[in-house]
Amino acid sequence: MLTGSLRNDIDKLWEKFWTGGITNPLTVIEQISYLMFARMLDMQESASERIATQNGKEFDNIFPFDKEGQLLRWKNFKNMAGTEMRKHLRDKVYPHFATIHLGESDIGEFMRDADMEIKNESVLVASVEMVERLPLTDSDIKGDIYEYLLSKLTTAGINGQFRTPRHIIDLMVAMLDIQPDEIICDPACGTAGFLARSMEYLQKKYSSPAGTYTDEEGIIHYSGDLLEPWREHINNQMFWGFDFDTTMLRVSAMNMLLHGVGSPNIHYQDSLNKNIKEHYPQHEQDAFDVVLANPPFKGSLDETSTNPDVLDIVKTKKTELLFVAHILRVLKLGGRAAVIVPDGVLFGSSKAHQQLRQALIDTNQLEGIVSLPSGVFKPYAGVSTAILIFTKGGETEQVWFYDLKADGYSLDDKRTPIAANDLPDCLEQWSVFRHSRADGEVAQGSAVNESKDEKPEEFNDRTQQAFLVPVAEIRSNKYDLSINRYREIVYEEEQYDPPKEILKRLMDLENEIQQELKELEGML
Repeated sequence: MLTGSLRNDIDKLWEKFWTGGITNPLTVIEQISYLMFARMLDMQESASERIATQNGKEFDNIFPFDKEGQLLRWKNFKNMAGTEMRKHLRDKVYPHFATIHLGESDIGEFMRDADMEIKNESVLVASVEMVERLPLTDSDIKGDIYEYLLSKLTTAGINGQFRTPRHIIDLMVAMLDIQPDEIICDPACGTAGFLARSMEYLQKKYSSPAGTYTDEEGIIHYSGDLLEPWREHINNQMFWGFDFDTTMLRVSAMNMLLHGVGSPNIHYQDSLNKNIKEHYPQHEQDAFDVVLANPPFKGSLDETSTNPDVLDIVKTKKTELLFVAHILRVLKLGGRAAVIVPDGVLFGSSKAHQQLRQALIDTNQLEGIVSLPSGVFKPYAGVSTAILIFTKGGETEQVWFYDLKADGYSLDDKRTPIAANDLPDCLEQWSVFRHSRADGEVAQGSAVNESKDEKPEEFNDRTQQAFLVPVAEIRSNKYDLSINRYREIVYEEEQYDPPKEILKRLMDLENEIQQELKELEGML
């Protein structure tokens, strides 16, 4: 979270972009990202210079040592006049981005197309001044800065489809309980919200008391100081994101850099295409420990261009089904996934829908389904969705359902904060279920005779928000996974007066009306 003064600075700059003629929020974020990237490169170069001076060794320089090369550095162009700086950025600094190599990251490739959309010199100068004031040396705060910028995608009322609500992402990350030695992927990463929030989850979880502090506004900051044993893995191998929109790739790569991930594996790739398979930790199948995703809904692909290995799992053109099948492929055996899908995936009656659900249940472990309220993605879409939580391999014994009715925001287009919020209870109930299941597995390993379909006692009542359904019942319903199929609704009996009494009251009322009409007639 940011201090009020930082938020005010960003809001003022946003307004300046707006009045300067740039009204697309994604363009604003792109332009600010270029400036932040330029400053971060200069900061990295300065740090390398200091180390080289101390140990007397050479370093891999980002900027050439000649005069022209040094003018590409933030510290040497930030005070130029607006017109001169705009031309310098457009013709010299931004083209230089394409030559940058940061470990295995493709960010230099994404920045190859960086362009100067700021036509107003005063807007450019104000942008540079604000970026100069940003505390980019603090990895905790700079991640919050970018999250706040990305939040504008929803408030601006355009392009919000790229952004999954952060509180929903946080729920999914917590339910999977991300570990620092795992490899995580989002096959349709957009702005890398799932990956960035996973990093924030780890920072919070792995911060010592000494590495946690509260600022003057009461905001708690987490340094993630206990992550040091895994830092190289986190910087180079942990996070993988794919997309085929270069704007999204630029934004997502910057998002990860600002969240303290030095070389995020953000790559240009159509995850469902049969021809692009080179960007994986080892090979496409069995590549990742965790997948978190909100893949595109309602798309349709040409079968001839779709990965045939995915079509072996489910033969369809629908992207929402193909992505779930793709995720099953790329997960390692025992790997976990949390995926947002439209409700149609849960109850669709086509052969492809049933085929996918059967694969999830019969040859994998479908662990949980969280039914989300239909207003979660408003004002951009009112589609009903759910979160699928599953593990690759094994066989499903029972499925945990949760009916999430409120997420802390109104379910209309305004999405204003409200008191009703089921997210904490959902996470708590999930934790109870996971622990009870783990205890049951231990008991079975100790030769305790238990039925496969026996449910923990606390989830037997299907009138509650959380309940369990044995897999035999799901199979008997053609693998239907819609929560309404299994939830029990309690109807309260209404008490009505006898019909004769109601009729008598109506007749008395009618007589009273007639009497008043006669009195009115006598007055005329």
